[in-house]
Amino acid sequence: MNTEQALRRLELTIVRRLDGLLHGSYEGLIPGPGSEAGDSRVYVPGEDDIRRMDWAVTARTGVPHVRDLIADRELETWALADLSPSMDFGTAVMEKRDLVVAAIGAIGFLAGRIGDRFGAYVLHDEHIHRMPARSGRPALYGLLHSLAEAPRGRPVADAPDLAEAVEVLASVRRRRGLRVIVSDFLGAEPVLDPRLEPPWERPMRRLAARHQVLAVEVIDPRELELPGVGLVSLVDPETGRTREVRLTGRLRAAYAEAAAAQRAATRATLRRCGVAHLVLRTDRDWIFDIAQFVLRQRRTAHLAHRHPTSGVAR
Repeated sequence: MNTEQALRRLELTIVRRLDGLLHGSYEGLIPGPGSEAGDSRVYVPGEDDIRRMDWAVTARTGVPHVRDLIADRELETWALADLSPSMDFGTAVMEKRDLVVAAIGAIGFLAGRIGDRFGAYVLHDEHIHRMPARSGRPALYGLLHSLAEAPRGRPVADAPDLAEAVEVLASVRRRRGLRVIVSDFLGAEPVLDPRLEPPWERPMRRLAARHQVLAVEVIDPRELELPGVGLVSLVDPETGRTREVRLTGRLRAAYAEAAAAQRAATRATLRRCGVAHLVLRTDRDWIFDIAQFVLRQRRTAHLAHRHPTSGVAR
C-alpha cells in the first residue's frame, strides 16, 4: 500500500468511527476555554482552574466564583510531531511513528471540522521543521504525506531534543489556541522520580500558561516489559550504541519497575503543567482510545456547566 492509499484509508477510518461518536454541541478535540469572557459561576474545587477566578464577583458575594470562557472558532491549531529515532520502533500492529501520523491526522481532521487552520512543527534529525498552518483537506493531506514520507531518524550529535521543540512551539504564534504534542516523552536521561523536573517541563508550563495543551504519549508494549528470550542485542536509537544483554527474570523485573516509574513521572509532570494527557499504544485500538478520551473531556465540561451560575451578567 502506497502513502496516498494509506492516508485515504486513515481518513476513512477516522471519519467513519470518530464522526459518529463525536457529534453534539462540542466539536473540538478538547472542549474548553476560549478567549471571550462568559458568565460567572460558583468555583468547584478539583474541577476548575484557579487562573479563571472572578475576583470581583468573589469579593462581592463572599463565595469563590470562576468566569467561563466562550470557545473560540477559526483559530490556528499547532501540533508538535516527534519523529526522533526512538519513534522508529514498534513490536505490535504498527510502529510508534505510524501512530504519530495517525494521531496528527485525527487531530487535524477534527480541527478542520470547525474551520481551524492546522500547522505543525516536526522534530526530526538535527532540525525542527515548520509546516505552515493552513485550512482545508488538501493542506492537511500534504502535511500528513510529509510526515509519512519522512526518512527514518538517525543518530545526530547535539540534535535538538523535546525541550527545545516545545520551547519553539511556545515562543511563536502567540494567539491563543490548541497546541498538541505527540511524543514518547523519552529522553537521554530517563526521569524516574515524579518529584524531579524533566528538561521539557518548564517550556511545557510556559506553553500551557497561554494555550490549551494536549500531550499525546505514544508507547509500545516492549517499552513497558521485556520478553524472556535470553540473550539479545539492544540498540539505542538515539546514539546508535549496541549492547548485548541476557534477559534474566531479575533484569526483566527491574526493567518493568523502571518503565512504570518513568511513566508515572511523565503523568505527574503533565499534571503539574496542567495539560490534558492522552496515551496511545501500538498494540491497542487508537481510534477507540481517542474517542474515549474526547468523551471523558466532554463529560467533564458538561458537569462543569451543570453547576448553577450566580446570575451575574458579563
